[in-house]
Amino acid sequence: MGGRKVPNSSEDVVADSVEPQLFAFGTFILDMERGALTREGRRVAIGHKGLLLLHALVRASMQVVSKSALMKAAWPAAVVEESNLSVQIAALRKMLGPQPEGNEWIATVPRAGYRFAARVNSLHPAAADASPELPGSPANPGRPSIVVLPFANLSSDKQQSYLVDGITEDVITALTRFRWFRVIGRNSSFVYKHKSVSAKQVGRDLDVDYVLEGSVRRSGGRLRVSTQLVETTSASQVWAERYDLEMEEAFAVQDAIAERVAGAIEPELLKTASFPSPARHTGNLSAWEIVRQGTWYFHQVGQQTHLTARELFREACRLDPELAEAHLWLGRVSAGIVAYGWSELPSDDIREGLDAALAAVRLDEKNPYTHYALAICSAYANAPEQAVLAAERAIEISPSFALGHLVLGMAELFRGNVSGAIASLEHGLMLNANDPQNFVWLNFLALAHLFAGDGTNALAAAVKAQKVRPAWRPVQETLACCYAATGRLAEARSSRALMSEMENASGDALEPLRQRNPHWQERLAELLQQIPSNPLQMPQRS
Repeated sequence: MGGRKVPNSSEDVVADSVEPQLFAFGTFILDMERGALTREGRRVAIGHKGLLLLHALVRASMQVVSKSALMKAAWPAAVVEESNLSVQIAALRKMLGPQPEGNEWIATVPRAGYRFAARVNSLHPAAADASPELPGSPANPGRPSIVVLPFANLSSDKQQSYLVDGITEDVITALTRFRWFRVIGRNSSFVYKHKSVSAKQVGRDLDVDYVLEGSVRRSGGRLRVSTQLVETTSASQVWAERYDLEMEEAFAVQDAIAERVAGAIEPELLKTASFPSPARHTGNLSAWEIVRQGTWYFHQVGQQTHLTARELFREACRLDPELAEAHLWLGRVSAGIVAYGWSELPSDDIREGLDAALAAVRLDEKNPYTHYALAICSAYANAPEQAVLAAERAIEISPSFALGHLVLGMAELFRGNVSGAIASLEHGLMLNANDPQNFVWLNFLALAHLFAGDGTNALAAAVKAQKVRPAWRPVQETLACCYAATGRLAEARSSRALMSEMENASGDALEPLRQRNPHWQERLAELLQQIPSNPLQMPQRS
C-alpha cells in the first residue's frame, strides 16, 4: 500500500511536525512562535500548558482530539492525572469566553475527547528576522539608542517600589528584543533612580537618542502606568500613553510599551522587520510578583540580599514551574553567589543554577537573558565552551545586549583566549558604561590585558574597577599585580596591604580561570612576590 499517508485521525494531526504558525479565530490570534495569544491586539495571560492545548485544538479545527493526544501535547515527558487536563480545559473556556453566537469554543465529545468548534485560519508569517539587511546589524551601526529611566512609584505604599522597578526592568527586557535598538542596560539606567535629571543631561551622559520615562500608581488591584518618550537633543516629547489595567493584566504592559516606543521612533523600520517574541508570562501573578521582589534584592549586591533573592526565586519556581523569568533569575543569582564567594557548597549551588538556566532556555528560547543565565552559570561550572555558545546565542537574539558581550568576554578569558576576551569585554563596557557592577567586568578586562603583556591598559582597567568597588578583594589583588607589572612597586605594596586587610571570601571568582590556565596563576603569583613587604626593601630612586 504505497503512496503518501493522509492523516485520518486527531492523533496524526497533533503528532505531525509543522513550522510555527499564526492561527486566527474570532477576534483572537494564537502566535506559537511568540508563545502569545491576543484578543483584538491585546495580550491575553495564558499558561504554557494552556497554550500547548489550545495549539493542539486549533490545529485540528472541527476535528475530535482525543484526551491522550492532548495530554501528550501538553505533558510530553510526564505521567499526569486526567484531571489536570479537565482543569486546563475549564480554564481555557473561561479565558476565551463564548463565541459571538453564544456557543463554546471548545466542545466536549463524550468518551472521545474535545473539539475546537470553530473554523480557524492558518497564517504563515515570513521569517524576516534572519535577514542580513536587517537594521541594527553590524552593517548598520547608526541604529537608534534608548535608555529606560527607573519608573517613579506614585503609590502611597512605598513598599511597592519592587513592583515599579520590576515593570521598568520588564520594559528594558522587551526593548532588547528589537534587534535595531541599542538599549542601555538596567544598572546604568538605575544610577538615576531618585534623581531629578533632564533628558538632555541623560542623553549627554549615556550618549543616547531617546529617554523613556514613566510612573506607576497601584491602588488595590489596579495599576496606572504612565509613560513618555523624549528625544534627548531637543527634549521634545515624541509619544506618551497611559495604561489603566488590572494587576492580572500587568504581564502584558511591558510588551505594549515596547511596541509603541518602537513604532514612535522609526515606523518605517517596522514595515520590514518583524516584531520579536514577547516574553512569556504564564498568568501566575503571585510568582511574577515574587520574582519582582527577588530582583530588587539581587541588585543590592550583598551576601544576605543575594541569599534572600535566591529564596524568593526558588519560591517563584515552585509556585509556577513554567515561568521562565523565575528560572533565569535563579540561575543568575546562583552564579553570583558562587562568583562573589558567598557559597558554602559551590558545586551544589552552581548545579542548581545550571538546571534553572536550562529550564529558562527551554521555556523562553528567544529571550537573551535566559541564554545569559546559562552562559554565566556554565562559566562557573568550568564549562567555558558552553558559556561561549550561550553568550553568542544571546547576542544573536539582541546584538545590543551588553551582558551578552560581557559574559562572552569572561568565558573567552576562562578558556584562554585573551584577544577574544578583550574585544568582547570592551564592547560590552562601551554599551553599558555606567553599570555599578562593572567592577567585575573591568577586573576581567584588566587581567586579559595583563596576560596579553599590556601592563599599561591592564592598570587603566584595574584603576577603573577600584573606583567602582574599592573594597572588593580581587580588585586590589589585580591592581597590585598591574602596578608590579609596570614597575610601580610603592603603589603595588599599598594595594597588597589593602588586599591583606580585606576578608578573604570562601569562594574564588577566578577559580575557573586558575584551573584551566595554571600558567596565568603562576604569573600572578610571581608578580605578587616581586612586591617588597618592607619599605626598606623598596628600590631607591637615583
